[in-house]
Amino acid sequence: MPKMKTKKSAAKRFKVRPGGSIKRGQAFKRHILTKKSTKTKRKLRGITNVHDSDMRTIRAMLPYSG
Repeated sequence: MPKMKTKKSAAKRFKVRPGGSIKRGQAFKRHILTKKSTKTKRKLRGITNVHDSDMRTIRAMLPYSG
């Protein structure tokens, strides 16, 4: 049986934490920022967890991530 391949696009976007949760960057903060309020842009800083309904899909894309 050959090795499973990691989806490299997913490996660049997601990191698996030691506890098993997956972290991701926030969306909607790359461009067209002039019309967004300062409060909205502040809330988009940092990282957040992947939703539970998406975990199975992302785990399939990252077979060796723990």
